[in-house]
Amino acid sequence: MDRPQFSPAFLHPRFWLLWLGLGLLWLVVQLPYAALLVLGRLGGAAMLRLAGSRRRIAARNLELCFPHLSEKQRKALLHANFASMGIAFFEMAMSWWWSRERLARLAHVEGIEHLQQAQAEGQGVILMALHFTTLEIGAALLGQRHTIDGMYREHKNPVFDYVQRRGRERHNRDATAIEREDVRAMLKVLRAGRAIWYAPDQDYGAKQSLFVPLFGIPAATVTATSKFARLGRARVLPFTQERLADGSGYRLTLHPPLTDFPGDSEEADCLRINAWVEQAVSQLPEQYLWAHRRFKTRPPGAPKLYS
Repeated sequence: MDRPQFSPAFLHPRFWLLWLGLGLLWLVVQLPYAALLVLGRLGGAAMLRLAGSRRRIAARNLELCFPHLSEKQRKALLHANFASMGIAFFEMAMSWWWSRERLARLAHVEGIEHLQQAQAEGQGVILMALHFTTLEIGAALLGQRHTIDGMYREHKNPVFDYVQRRGRERHNRDATAIEREDVRAMLKVLRAGRAIWYAPDQDYGAKQSLFVPLFGIPAATVTATSKFARLGRARVLPFTQERLADGSGYRLTLHPPLTDFPGDSEEADCLRINAWVEQAVSQLPEQYLWAHRRFKTRPPGAPKLYS
């Protein structure tokens, strides 16, 4: 995709309120990092009260995935999760507008040698990521260290789309934004020895998925990871990020590439991916995006899990 270009049409009065909101957010995000963490937690507490639908989805997911926890423990986890989502709002703005130097001071990167080795060997890489609330800032921080291409879906509001893409792509001047449905373009960049961010942990429907267990529940799991790895002749590197509890920033971890992947069958690959998702999410459940209806698509005849 071409780089985002400013259009005079963005100055139309119907966009003024959005520009005002973005300007206020830009001002707020100039505050110290510690202050933004506090504001984020307060915002998350407000969302917990006001966003009834998302609160119910997140609570239901926690009930489904962690039945061994008491109701009190799940409630505490729900509160912590919304605090994390509130912080993520400011992390998004930080990744768009903080200076590269200021942002880089928050990064603690581990395992970058796996990515560098693949690049040195001319090998394409699928960075198999997850939808943690730290997704936006994690991608920005890694993008400062290595060129990462990404899947992209155009936002309906052209002004927000312009600001978002401009903020994201400033960390990766050589990066390519690929339309989510453009499989041919994705395979092309993988075969060229590039790295692309890809997250297989959401419900994309039954059409391109298999039902395999996730936290003991049959979950529609996309088979695209196996297809992309095979057709793009790419390695699959699990990638996680963590907001550190001491307020010192973020730990980005590039794990060793999956061995013997793709395997003997797409079902075996999906089982392997979901086992990794369970492990990664269980280590950091408060920072995962539980507000997504991960179990919306059900096997034929199975009852719905969300009201």
